[in-house]
Amino acid sequence: MTEFTRVVLFTDADGRARFREDTLALDQGTPASRLSAVFPSAGYQLRMSPVGFRSTFHCTEKPQWLFILGGQMEIGLQGGESRLFKAGEHFYSADVLPAGATFDPAVHGHWSRQVGEEPLVTVFVKDAG
Repeated sequence: MTEFTRVVLFTDADGRARFREDTLALDQGTPASRLSAVFPSAGYQLRMSPVGFRSTFHCTEKPQWLFILGGQMEIGLQGGESRLFKAGEHFYSADVLPAGATFDPAVHGHWSRQVGEEPLVTVFVKDAG
């Protein structure tokens, strides 16, 4: 394997959040231990969301990686699409509010919720950019 598949939550040209997948090269390290380039970060934050947690529609303030450490997290988009992420999975959250836009919960962002019988435990790795 020489590529890492990254799930990206992003803001499309119409201002709506969408999912896409892209790849990051694992072109460093050795054949036994493939590595990506080192990405700068601005710190990380841990979160525990109890059973029953659900947010309202919101945008990501600044792009960040989100890794599911325990439990399950569902992310829902405006058109009804949703995606479930389980422990060990990730996504790159970059659905920021478009420049000059005023947040409209009927157009912008995503919602998230805890799924299942165990609390949701996540780590946010803040992008340095």
